[in-house]
Amino acid sequence: MPEVLDILLFVKPWVGGILCVIGALLALIGSIGVLRFPDFFTRPHAASITDTSAVTLGLLGMAILAPSWLVVFKLVAIWLFIFLTSPTGSHALANAAHTAGLQPVLGRDLRRPENREEEA
Repeated sequence: MPEVLDILLFVKPWVGGILCVIGALLALIGSIGVLRFPDFFTRPHAASITDTSAVTLGLLGMAILAPSWLVVFKLVAIWLFIFLTSPTGSHALANAAHTAGLQPVLGRDLRRPENREEEA
């Protein structure tokens, strides 16, 4: 039994660290998606999906590395708050933009503006 405990104590920091790094990389990918997507309605989608996933992985890694159950409870509370508010806020933002009259970019409009001017 002590051998199993030694293995778990050796693996625990690696698993927690790897989850935190994957979460950080996912947040970076989401940030790149926000910059690269063509219109307003796709950008909040990229932000809310990847940020929620990145926070989930990062907080899970932190929970594995946590020294006490109180810290784990606080991390779960933070995760629950972000899990509920990030997609809801993104939806409210897109709904407000649509209500204000902002139209999504469709079809051929996805090409660069300089290419659209040449066709006209």
